[in-house]
Amino acid sequence: MAHPSGENLERKEVDIRSMSSSHRHADQAAFIHKVGLPAKQNLFKEFKSQTLFPILEWGRDYNLSKFKGDLIAGLTIASLCIPQDIGYAKLANLPPQYGLYSSFVPPLIYAFMGSSRDIAIGPVAVVSLLLGTLLQNEIDFEKYPLEYRRLAFTATFFAGITEAALGFLRLGFLIDFLSHAAVVGFMGGAAITIALQQLKGFLGIKKFTKKTDIISVMQSIFHSAHHGGKKSRRLFWVPAIAPLISVIVSTFFVYITRADKQGVAIVKHIEKGINPPSVKEIYFSGEYALKGFRIGVVAGMIALTEAVAIGRTFAAKKDYTLDGNKEMVALGAMNVIGSMTSCYVATGLDIFCKDPTTSNKASDCSTRKLPMTTVYRNIEQYPDATKIPGILIVRVDSAIYFSNSNYVKERILRWLTDEDEQLKAKDLPRIDVLILEMSPVTDIDTSGIHALEELYRSLKKREVEILLANPGQAVIDKLHSSKFADLIGADKIFLRVADAVLTCRPKVVDDV
Repeated sequence: MAHPSGENLERKEVDIRSMSSSHRHADQAAFIHKVGLPAKQNLFKEFKSQTLFPILEWGRDYNLSKFKGDLIAGLTIASLCIPQDIGYAKLANLPPQYGLYSSFVPPLIYAFMGSSRDIAIGPVAVVSLLLGTLLQNEIDFEKYPLEYRRLAFTATFFAGITEAALGFLRLGFLIDFLSHAAVVGFMGGAAITIALQQLKGFLGIKKFTKKTDIISVMQSIFHSAHHGGKKSRRLFWVPAIAPLISVIVSTFFVYITRADKQGVAIVKHIEKGINPPSVKEIYFSGEYALKGFRIGVVAGMIALTEAVAIGRTFAAKKDYTLDGNKEMVALGAMNVIGSMTSCYVATGLDIFCKDPTTSNKASDCSTRKLPMTTVYRNIEQYPDATKIPGILIVRVDSAIYFSNSNYVKERILRWLTDEDEQLKAKDLPRIDVLILEMSPVTDIDTSGIHALEELYRSLKKREVEILLANPGQAVIDKLHSSKFADLIGADKIFLRVADAVLTCRPKVVDDV
């Protein structure tokens, strides 16, 4: 029997190694993950897919029980808004009926187009005072009341155009540049100024400053007091048991004591009837049209800021998401129509107390596990990535600060809602763990911390656990100094996404 030569043995060994190597390469090739091309976003198609009239969605489930609740809420709001709107019209230097007009037509429009379930619509103190001040700088309302009113309607028209344009162009991120701290400070300062402005009527001061800064108001009060301004303290004891009762009781006492003769300001006559048309009174050309545009842009932005801030607060408390761009369109439409029906700028108010790509907008994405690895990547780039049952993993790709914190929170909640709806349709278990991959987050400010706290509270109501993965040194220091780490638990912060997943689903991970 012939024995193979050494040369033949060597050749066979090489062939075996080649075959073994080729088999290994073939096996490894099956697990090479190619990067996919993310689908291009069509902003027009995205906006079009979101109905412009949310009433067509929630109206299907409307019933008698909800109607009863809305009826009681409507009567309660009306009892407060009627006296408030009369006062707010005075802040805007307009006759009292225009405050009532502004709480009639705009809420009807918002009911069809708005997405917030809780805010009331009408004039507010801050916007009324601002509008009155800006209009007074252009036209004296006492000498030229008709021209002043026309300019008010013009400003309202352009305020609505500004708000609607921001919504249609998906420029809602501009509102986010007003941080939570700035909005709170602005509202607090405005409240003090408004309270001081009311001293004119309470103290019976005839000559009062038209400026709104605190120093000018205080100087006017002290100057009037030095010259013996008349005061009436008779009604200061009246308790505000309820807005409507307070109005009735105070009106009764003013009548029987004739306090109006002692310098207490009263509303006097209010014209009856519903909103008269005012289209012909709007300045569409000329010098006043330009002035109305400038005033309208400022008033519209402030009104928008207040409405969105209040709407987001209620949405966070009631655990639903608010579409900022859709809200802007609704607010804009109601002010445009309102300007044509004798209304001035209306916005959302707390009756009881989007998505362009820019360098300042946080980029975030949903991630999944690549098979046979411990790596988690963007599902748009790696469509073969595997989903871990019951877990949603979201990566935030920028710092979290005042200009994008609300977007990050709302985007995550929207992702969670969409994911749960898809799982429910397939009769699969819901999401009960959210993992935030924070390695790209280089920094976070107080507004970002506030957004994470609101996110935590919303998730807690949904019985969803939140975990953090790989936050940087600067971020982890602020999470601890702000006590957010203590809020969620220090054991909920992990080095890697894989560690967080392994803690939650130790058996599932090995099978994926």
